[in-house]
This record gives sequence, C-alpha cells and structure tokens, in this order.
Amino acid sequence: MNKELEANTTLSHYRIVSKLGAGGMGEVYLAEDMPLGRKVALKLLTAELTQSRDRLSRFDQEAYAASALNHPNIITIYEMGDEAGRHFIVTEFIDGVTLRKQLSGAPMDLSEVLNIAIQIAGALEEAHAAGIIHRDIKPENIMIRRNGHVKVLDFGLAKLTEASVSENETNTQAITRALVQTEAGVVMGTSQYMSPEQARGKPIDARTDIWSLGVVLYEMATGRAPFVGETKTDVIVAIAKSDPPPIARFAVNVPPEFEWIVMKALRKDVDERYQTIKELESDLKTLKQRLDFQTELERSMGPERLTGSLSSLGPGLTDTKIPGAPPILDTWVPGEAKRTDSAPRAAQTRASSAEYIVGKIKRHKSGVAVIALAVVLIAVAIAVVSFSRQGATLTDKDTILLVDMNTTGDPVFDGTLKQALAVQLGQSPFLNIFSEDRV
Repeated sequence: MNKELEANTTLSHYRIVSKLGAGGMGEVYLAEDMPLGRKVALKLLTAELTQSRDRLSRFDQEAYAASALNHPNIITIYEMGDEAGRHFIVTEFIDGVTLRKQLSGAPMDLSEVLNIAIQIAGALEEAHAAGIIHRDIKPENIMIRRNGHVKVLDFGLAKLTEASVSENETNTQAITRALVQTEAGVVMGTSQYMSPEQARGKPIDARTDIWSLGVVLYEMATGRAPFVGETKTDVIVAIAKSDPPPIARFAVNVPPEFEWIVMKALRKDVDERYQTIKELESDLKTLKQRLDFQTELERSMGPERLTGSLSSLGPGLTDTKIPGAPPILDTWVPGEAKRTDSAPRAAQTRASSAEYIVGKIKRHKSGVAVIALAVVLIAVAIAVVSFSRQGATLTDKDTILLVDMNTTGDPVFDGTLKQALAVQLGQSPFLNIFSEDRV
C-alpha cells in the first residue's frame, strides 16, 4: 500500500505541500513546481495499481486524452512521469470545489445551472470533435472555480474513437491505446450517470456523454438524481426501464423549456436523444439568452410596470398560449422543427414576457411600426454584409445613421424594445452599435 506523501517530500522537481484527496486510481496532492514556482496538482497512482497493466494503461490514457485537448473548460495536463516506480500525472491546480460539494441536496439557481451546463457542454464538444468520449461525466469530475469557471476532469475512462487516431501516430502509441479499449459487455462508469446503452455494456458513442450531462442537469435543478435505487443494480434497472420524475415536482419556477431540454437529453433511445453535444449546448444557450432578456426586461421596468405595458397592448395578452411547443423553444432557428415535434404536451403553457410582447405587438398598430423598423434595420445589415463581400466602397470606417420616430406611447416600453433590437443587431460580426449619446 502507498505510504502517504508528507509535506516537503520531493518527487522529481515537485515539492509536496498537502494532500487534496484520493480516488479509485490514486491520491491527489497539492504540490509546487519548484523551477517555475507555481502550484500544481499531482495525481499519484497507488502502488497496488501499478501491478495492473490495464490500470497503468488507463492512467496513461487519462494524461493522453486530456493533453490532446486544448479548451478553457478542460483541465490542463503539464506532465506525466515515473520516478522510482511511482507513476504520476501533474495538472493545473484548480482553486475551487467539485460540483458534488456545491450540490447541497437542494435545487440550484437556474441561471447558475445553465452557466455550468453550457461550460461542460463546451468542453465535451471539444473532446467529441477530437474523437474522445469522456464516459464518466458526474459532479465529482466537475470542478468550479470561485469565479464560476468550470473545468472537466478525469479522462481515465475516456473512450478513444477512430476520429482520434492520427495518421502520424506511431505503432507504440497505437499499441498503448489498444490496451485500454473496453471489451464488449464490460461496464465502465458510475452507475447513476450511465446511459442505458452504457449500463448494458453495449457499444457507445458521444451520445452517452449527452445522457450523463442530462443527469447532471436534472440533479442540479432538483437536488436529487433522476434514477435512484437501494443498490447499483436497482439504479441500473431504473435507468433502463423507468422515466425520471418531472423536474417540476422538486423544483419551483423552473420553466417547461428547461425540463423539455433535460428530458430530450435523457431519451433512452439514442436516436431520439440530442444527436450532438453542440445541439444541446445551442439549446441551453438559447434558453439562457431568452431568460436573461426576460430578467432584464422585468428588472428595468419592474413587474407592475411591465404588466401595465403588456396590458396596454390590448386585451387577452396574459392568456396568450403557444400550442405544440415550449414557449421559448418554439422560436428555434430553421432546422429545429424536428425537435419541437417531440415536445411534451405538458409544455403547452404560458409564454415568457418576451414572447408576450412579440406575439401581441403584431396586433398593435404602433408595434407594427416597430417591427417594420426592425425589418429595415436587418435589411440594412444584410446590405452592409453584401457590399463588404463584393468589395464595395463601404468599409469599417463608414457609419450608417438610423433614426426611429415611431413610438407606442409608453417611453419605458419603447426604450425596452429599442434595447432589445440593439442587442439582436449587436450579434452581427459586421455591425458596431453605438449608443444615442455618441451620435
């Protein structure tokens, strides 16, 4: 058995500072890289595991998989070493806590859930593009810095797909990686976060990580796991056979759009699940942007003023419903119709304040003028792009001045609409939007 390294012990050019924790593969220490004077995390493989060829290969694979990726949300590998029979991996030191520690058994704030999930999805998108499937996404493998920045850890169970094989790879590398390919029927991962196909030892692809992230999303939103049981076997049976309880049962004020996204990620049929992590990430970002806009709208106008402005647009506004799809997700960009077709009927509920405005403004005379202005502005933006591509005289030094004289009669409401339009136009890489006080 490994003797715990004491403070000030040196291993290669690293000085041990303190023990951070331990896991199935070994112990993790806070250490100092003495030549560079920086803090690092040193993961030491236990002595017993060094006798296992498979465990050694997986330890090496963790370093290989993570070091092959370059993404701000993936832990950075500095070095892999072996000194006096001690195998270790040196990584960046992350000053924060695991998502497991941050979870307190109670629902997390939705904005925080979306922020964390979007960052995890970004890390997985990078890994999947490199042909690497994580296979063990869970709260213990997610670190959160004090500033909210997320890092995905532990690629020890990562599956390397054909896409990750380089044409220039040496035979030695190929042999090393071949040692850690999982045989058919062998179950790898953590039971609560396994996809149905992973739990049954079936062939898997990147969609297994989508399922696992769906489980993490559910747990962050509700404070509990979607599939539970007294034993690991019970949990696996629940994953294969049972549907998770509705999120709304455990969390208040969670919009149906969020539940729709999570349940789509947790489809047992992989062909009904999100097909790429990018799709899931896109939906999470869209939901976050819409909810952020709604929050800003309510903050700037106040709940009472917002209600009054909405009512002024005409009767029946608060009864507006959008059938067939979640209220925010029904305005997906082209290509999303297939998703909304499978939206649950329970999602046929009241639209957000932003949707109220857009839906009702079409029937409001002043509102039509605002929409017409938006169309003109978008047309101008397209013209700018077209001219820039055709080498016309317009350059980034030119200024286009647009003046809006149309109003709805409510200055606060008008200002909010103008702000929303500016935000949308600001998404274009070809336009710079200036405030009125600079014109």
